[in-house]
Amino acid sequence: MAENRYVAGVDLGGTKVRAALADRGGHIVAEDVVGTDPRGGTAVAEQIAALLRSLAEGAGVAWTAVGATAVGSPGAPNPETGAIDLSPNISSFDSLDLQHELARRLGHPVVLDNDVNMAALGEQRTGGGRGYRDFVFVAVGTGIGMGIVVNGSLCRGARGAAGEISYLPLGTDPFDPANQVRGALEEAVAGATIARRYEEATGECVSVPVVFERAGAGDEHALAAIDDEAKFIALAVAAVGAVLDPEAVVLGGGIGSRAELLEPVRRWLGRLGAHAPIVRTSQLGHRAALIGAIAAARHEMTRGAEHRIEPEHRIIEGITHE
Repeated sequence: MAENRYVAGVDLGGTKVRAALADRGGHIVAEDVVGTDPRGGTAVAEQIAALLRSLAEGAGVAWTAVGATAVGSPGAPNPETGAIDLSPNISSFDSLDLQHELARRLGHPVVLDNDVNMAALGEQRTGGGRGYRDFVFVAVGTGIGMGIVVNGSLCRGARGAAGEISYLPLGTDPFDPANQVRGALEEAVAGATIARRYEEATGECVSVPVVFERAGAGDEHALAAIDDEAKFIALAVAAVGAVLDPEAVVLGGGIGSRAELLEPVRRWLGRLGAHAPIVRTSQLGHRAALIGAIAAARHEMTRGAEHRIEPEHRIIEGITHE
């Protein structure tokens, strides 16, 4: 059998699967992104396995030289069943042991964690969280989620759902059943909401990137829509700060990574009057979860070699700075 000299990382989303193959030092040797199989369930597990094997083949790497894979997925992986709860964008994940399905197909240890947790690891290693023992990574895009690093290690909670701040009772009526599927806060800050606010003010339906573009040109309605977004993010940051007292908050995701959002968030935090943590923009952008997954796979492969762990499915344990 070839020596394990490579690892694989996967950032699994509701619409895209981003995957990479890296050497033991974490240097990426192959990478690709494809649309997520809309059938969900085992079809996605098969898609991930085929994609990773294709990357290895394209890079001239024997599959037996790949020692571990880590996957960041939307939702909360259940440590008892391997199923993924709170993942409405990928069908059948709440009844599938994704870890087992992938480990069986890949033939080596598989690490599974929430995608925002993986992004927090990426930021901890090489991004905006580097140098902090206690920080949170808040991803704002299609929805909102948070990865929590306490004393250098990820915090997941009793059910793996720590950081699911979409359910904070802020921004919209938390008692309205319509706001309880995605969460009250997510209904207020989801990307489509920015475009909807702009449309309500102007009667014009445009995409979120166009709203940001027009805000940059001084459009008052676009600026107001972004300011509303910043206000609700600031409220979430204040709530998180009151509970966790992090040193820093790193904003990421397709919307959170926008530089235009940083100063309005800081301004609203200042108006709240409470002591606020440092707020920074992600340095890794959309690659944060993939880089975190590679770090998790490297950790798993090293641990497996040290303890002679047989291929199995597991929830990743805390990873501290190298």
